[in-house]
Amino acid sequence: MDYGTTRRGAIPTPEQGAVDAQAAASAADAQAAAGALGAAGAVSAQDSGSDAGGTGVPAVAAPDSPATGVPAARPAAGHRRDGGRRDGGRRESGRREGGRRDNGRRDSGRGARAGGSAGPRVLAGWPLLLVLVVQAVLSQRLVRADTAFQDEALYLWAGHQEWAHWLHGAPIPPFPAYFSGAPVSYPPLGALADNLGGLAGARILSLVFMLGATALLWAATSRLFGRRAAFFAAALFAVLGPTLHLGAFATYDALSVFLVALAAWCAVRAGERPDATGWMVAGGVALALANATAYFSVLFDPVVILIALLVARPRPGGKAAVARCATLLTVTVTLLLAGALIGGSSYLTGVRQTTFGRVGGTDSLPTVAATAWSWTGLVAAIAICGAVISYARHRRAAQTWLLALLAAAALLVPLEQASLHTTASLNKHVDVGAWFAAIAAGYAADKFIAAAPARWMSLTCGACVVALALPLSLGIDQSRQFSTAWPNSASFIAILRPLADHGTGRLLVEDPSIAEYYLSAGSQWQRWSSTRNIVLPSGASTGGPSKTAGVVGAGDPAAFARFIARGYFSLVALNFADTTALDHRIRADLRTGQYRIIQVVPYGTGTYVIFAREQHT
Repeated sequence: MDYGTTRRGAIPTPEQGAVDAQAAASAADAQAAAGALGAAGAVSAQDSGSDAGGTGVPAVAAPDSPATGVPAARPAAGHRRDGGRRDGGRRESGRREGGRRDNGRRDSGRGARAGGSAGPRVLAGWPLLLVLVVQAVLSQRLVRADTAFQDEALYLWAGHQEWAHWLHGAPIPPFPAYFSGAPVSYPPLGALADNLGGLAGARILSLVFMLGATALLWAATSRLFGRRAAFFAAALFAVLGPTLHLGAFATYDALSVFLVALAAWCAVRAGERPDATGWMVAGGVALALANATAYFSVLFDPVVILIALLVARPRPGGKAAVARCATLLTVTVTLLLAGALIGGSSYLTGVRQTTFGRVGGTDSLPTVAATAWSWTGLVAAIAICGAVISYARHRRAAQTWLLALLAAAALLVPLEQASLHTTASLNKHVDVGAWFAAIAAGYAADKFIAAAPARWMSLTCGACVVALALPLSLGIDQSRQFSTAWPNSASFIAILRPLADHGTGRLLVEDPSIAEYYLSAGSQWQRWSSTRNIVLPSGASTGGPSKTAGVVGAGDPAAFARFIARGYFSLVALNFADTTALDHRIRADLRTGQYRIIQVVPYGTGTYVIFAREQHT
């Protein structure tokens, strides 16, 4: 309820009318004064979530609110400041902790939003627009920074193959057996964007997903802690190096971040309503889609489910809170089981090999921890401070548990990859945890500003905005490094194109996904083999890695030696990088066979050596 105003729907007496009119005029003056604040003042004053007036409503400020510095009008006779009547009716506003009860969640503010003018809404929304513009510009500069990465090329090429299969019945490789996400989720979407705008179009699609994730972060934080907290949460997340990188990276990662964010927002959006079945069903659908898009995202299912529980406490609490968790979990599991049954055993094989049975690496725990810290440590540290602040202010409150959960989410991926001793894909997966931690970080920033004296609050808020320059500069440098960390393949593709497109022979390429994506011959996937397995004319594979090596391990040297001796490959291209030991064995076999070197192409810090089988007349 608005402070200093007559409750919506109440009928004042004639004597109260004059008092109400005077109160409304004073309230309007206070609102106009708030609207005249500058940029920092807009972020600081509106819906700040501070102790003084963080109700999440851009309407009249609380009495003597530090947000406006203008005393609010005295409420009309017969009305309390919380909008309740003197007749002994129960207060609606609860405790005065920023217009919220002791769980820290703001009320919906329906009355203020219904009666407020468009001006304050526009003024309150422009910081989000500013954040999205900055994020879009910084990611857009990376869209053409380099040629396709191996994973980008693989998923986009697979998407084209899926469309050919659906539309024309063309045979396709067994993608489900070795993809770390369902090949029918992101790859077809990426292929559509690739058809429209090439690699740049597919990367811009990822940018759209990441902008959506930032907007959902703003929406969730705003409902929990107010718009000032939402601004800092969105700003911190938007300028992270992994966030900017995923906004210009055509893989399933951006879509999975968006879908997890959507599921979490549904859990938060349910709020205190007694029946939130619809929101839980929507959240379960989004969570199941996220898990199907990227199998690793199942790591965050418990986080979303616990958010649904904590948002429902203390109101509606009890059985209603448990019912939300049960609904969310049931919908998610049911959809995933249905998908597994429809997809068949190949999907289960892919999940086992790429997620639950993932082969570990050689990176030490300190290396993984230090690497993750350099990318998202700042947000995680501020998030932990938010949980500590809440504990000091609301001991054993549901809000403290919620903030602790959000901060802990930033640690899930680093801990999981530390257990595997690998930093592979860490710069992509860690961004999901950072999304959750940013909510708690926004809360911490908001409470830091609220703790300042009233006359210094706007200045403190402005200083915090300026302090965002540190994560911004780090994010710019890190995202550029992420987006140029692989060799430019332009020269290699230019040399390989006439050799592959003008022939019909079979090719052995160390990492064929890039060539398959760029070359028209890539649609003839039965011609292409990698140093991980040999593709037979039927489309079946042989000579694959051992079970202990995993799907990314090197193939069987003996199998490759037999096929080379038979002259099975017309072209062989090796760069002695991913499968170095096997490459040297293959090179030795090629020398004893009927192959000769025809090109040596610079490729990053190394070279691609291309062999051709000699033709005998």
